[in-house]
Amino acid sequence: MGRKIPVWQIAVVMLVTLFAFLYCLDILEMLFGEAFASNYSDIHMALVISAIAAAAVAFANGFKWSFLEKSIITTIGRAMQAILILMTVGMLIGSWLAAGIIPTLIYYGLAIMSPGIFLFAACLICSVVSVVIGTSWGTTGTMGVTFVAIGIGLGVSPAMTAGACVSGAYFGDKMSPLSDTTNLSPGIVGGVTLFEHIRYMVWTVTPSLIFALVMYLILGFAGGGGTADMNQVNLIRNAMYDSFNLNPILLICPVLVIVIIALKIPPLPGLFSGIILAIIFGMMFQGIGFGEMLDIMHYGNSFDGSVIPDAELAASLENLLGRGGMHGKMWTISLVLVAMVFGGILDGTGMLATLAEAMLKFAKTTGLLIVVTLVSCIVTNMLTADQYLALIIPGRMYKRAYEDRKLKPKVLSRTIEDGGTMTSSLVPWNTCGATMASFLTVPTVQYAPYAFLNWSSSIVSAFYGFTGISIERLTDEEYDKILKDRQEEIEAEQQALEG
Repeated sequence: MGRKIPVWQIAVVMLVTLFAFLYCLDILEMLFGEAFASNYSDIHMALVISAIAAAAVAFANGFKWSFLEKSIITTIGRAMQAILILMTVGMLIGSWLAAGIIPTLIYYGLAIMSPGIFLFAACLICSVVSVVIGTSWGTTGTMGVTFVAIGIGLGVSPAMTAGACVSGAYFGDKMSPLSDTTNLSPGIVGGVTLFEHIRYMVWTVTPSLIFALVMYLILGFAGGGGTADMNQVNLIRNAMYDSFNLNPILLICPVLVIVIIALKIPPLPGLFSGIILAIIFGMMFQGIGFGEMLDIMHYGNSFDGSVIPDAELAASLENLLGRGGMHGKMWTISLVLVAMVFGGILDGTGMLATLAEAMLKFAKTTGLLIVVTLVSCIVTNMLTADQYLALIIPGRMYKRAYEDRKLKPKVLSRTIEDGGTMTSSLVPWNTCGATMASFLTVPTVQYAPYAFLNWSSSIVSAFYGFTGISIERLTDEEYDKILKDRQEEIEAEQQALEG
């Protein structure tokens, strides 16, 4: 362990990080001309530069490499389930495309959907599915992929469709008792049960969901959702019909996956059940050999758009349907890994905790305390690229501050969900943002403005903090008990040190 790192040195790391991102993404070139051109336009190396800067500051303050390495490995370990799910969903998308499952959903979806209600329906359906299965990733990796394809056929912007799907998926990620973040948040804070936490979140997520659904209806009926070109719709449906052996029996596969995960079977076995069934269906209905299905699961599906006379539409469908596979997720996985290296150094050296302490000085009122918590969650999402740390660090750091303001524990557990869980998918290099972009083939910066539920939750939470709406306070007896428990913990720690 080294010394506590001063705030000014942490600020230097943040400035280097900002410069690295602006340079690597060619934003400096747009602002100051070709002299600042990187000719790179990606995120990975910006995170590597940031990690080097953070490590250099850590070394200067007495931290050893062995300690930093352990912090990095621990942080990567927290992301391993996410990485495994990414690889599995890659295999699932490839196998579902080849087996004709997603083409069947597209074929029937185009027959019943209209542009006016499409975004509304996409958000609502993803909300229901996500509540049932308790995972935003599983929802976007299955239903989201299908809705983006249907949206293209209806003339709806892929960015709008992706935003609607992400909004719906994260509604379930926040409200489902099966969701890991929904279980984690009350556990971090303590003193609040799971279902008490869920009931309290209704206050912020309900107006946010209503706002999102209204916006999707406005976009749809105002023409922003697109205008269906029936000739284009028919071209896509005919292409699906000519390229695949479509059969309603294929729809058993997504239904099975949803039911299995809803029965509280872990996500990975649930997703693999969908892959196994897709292999069987691919061999039965599409005449694909077992070895070819394995190749598709590894390298992705291919789709020949030459059957579509519209060249632009053919290219869009080739890009959408000719993908998937475990190999196709390696760009995202490498991004997650380098982001975890940077986040692991920041977390292990206490830089994040120091930033949180500095921000707490601005929390002079209940409203400002909630705003500081929300900002801390968002900043942690950006710096560590990990939504779990965005819940854990602010949840631990501000627990005492909430207690001393006599705020019930569920106020903090709800706030870290509003700021941590909901904004994680809006950061391009965060594990969640990178995954959503990978599944939906829409860059995070493009769908983020249309993910109305995700960014409006923090605004609603801050509004409640300043107005006092739904803010519940501890009684004098409850606060006295907290002080007593706190003193007992201090005494226990002192005894342990003396021992």
